[in-house]
Amino acid sequence: MNQASQIVVLYTGGTIGMQQGPDGLEPTSGFEQRIRQAQATLGDDAWLPEWRFIELLPPIDSANMRQTNWLAMRDSIVEATGATDCSGILLLHGTDTLAYTAAALSFLLMGLPIPVLLSGSMLPADAAGSDAWDNLFGAMSLLQQGIPPEHFAAPVAPGVHIYFAGQLLPGTRTSKFHSESFAAFQALPRTPEHSLPAPAPSHLDYRVRRSLSRIAVQPIYPGLESTQLRAVLDSGVQGLILECYGSGTGPVDDDDWLRALHDAHTRGVVLLAISQCPSGCVVFETYAAGSRLRKAGLVCGGGMTREAALGKLFSLLGCGLSQSDVEYWLQRNLCAEAVWPIDQG
Repeated sequence: MNQASQIVVLYTGGTIGMQQGPDGLEPTSGFEQRIRQAQATLGDDAWLPEWRFIELLPPIDSANMRQTNWLAMRDSIVEATGATDCSGILLLHGTDTLAYTAAALSFLLMGLPIPVLLSGSMLPADAAGSDAWDNLFGAMSLLQQGIPPEHFAAPVAPGVHIYFAGQLLPGTRTSKFHSESFAAFQALPRTPEHSLPAPAPSHLDYRVRRSLSRIAVQPIYPGLESTQLRAVLDSGVQGLILECYGSGTGPVDDDDWLRALHDAHTRGVVLLAISQCPSGCVVFETYAAGSRLRKAGLVCGGGMTREAALGKLFSLLGCGLSQSDVEYWLQRNLCAEAVWPIDQG
């Protein structure tokens, strides 16, 4: 290992560092000392990098995650990357919204020259049989520079990844599937070689600071009325992610329902369609119902997950782009977020 390099451990809270409080488990500070004490028990054979610790205060339960927290993480990571000795970031995070944060940071940190790994645990580090130290020290090992080739086949590539239960997972293709299993996260199929993302344009890369944006996510379900849809669209949102049936359909026999979408799009709201199916893809042209949604102003999200769609739309709107520019980039693969070329022309 190059002794001049080290990783940064960025602690945001979450189950991994929680301790018992009067009302149950709650986030606590002071996790650095607990990590170093646990590392001391590993012995000299442990292959771990040098690291320094940054804590975002106050540490939070990830159920309380907000856009402001994403922006604070982005700022801390960019600042740490500016240090010449930083070779990677390990971000410790609660599991409930870890996949959302991984997706958001993927788009906020496009072009970052070092890897960022998100990890956490299903049980607190102090609990018997916890998965905390396996996840934390496993992630550290992956970020090690100059490790012997027999340990790992290749170094972790720049970009945002999730490391959990011994798996390295893509930041834009992963969701939380289990609330109790240690293997809580599952990745959907990766982007085929023929639709790899293009290089990030300079006006969207990690050096560009973003602002907050107002986004809603609305699943379609039997009985969703136009008045309900219009109430969401009239609430001041800049963008709406519409979770459609199957390959991108909805109740298009209701003209007022379609009119609510069209009116919102006309006044500048970005409308993005994704599928409710865990491994589904939106292909508007498959059904007439999908074609009518496209005519109402929706753009195709291909096979993006909800987490990826939310993170991508947040990043694009936060740059201050026009409606047409946001729609253009939503339909281009930026971080291997889609499972097929979503460029619809």
